[in-house]
Amino acid sequence: MTKIITQYIEDSQVKSTHEPTSHTILTDLPPDNGGKGRTFSLTDIFTASFGACALTIMARLAERKGDDLSGAKIIIDKIMPAVPPRKVAKFILEITFPDGFTREKRICTLRLYTAVSRAPAGRKP
Repeated sequence: MTKIITQYIEDSQVKSTHEPTSHTILTDLPPDNGGKGRTFSLTDIFTASFGACALTIMARLAERKGDDLSGAKIIIDKIMPAVPPRKVAKFILEITFPDGFTREKRICTLRLYTAVSRAPAGRKP
């Protein structure tokens, strides 16, 4: 079991600490929601978590096939609705694979990721 300790600091900032390592993450409300935007917002953390999870799963799948995904990256545009409630409406992803990762390897990795990540039906890599 991993314990995360989350504490309200002040002025809309919250600190979360990963107890086993003492690493911390600060969050702040964005300016358009009454904050100062000094660091990641809550939906930024959600977006970063999605990207990290996707790359980690794809890397593990690639490793099983003897491939190395080092250097791959995902650029995520987080789209929020213009009207409340405040939530992530959708992500637009740009995935960059390492040099030498053939089109066939990219397609295979994305198909495997889609299958194991339980992506919504109708989504295609």
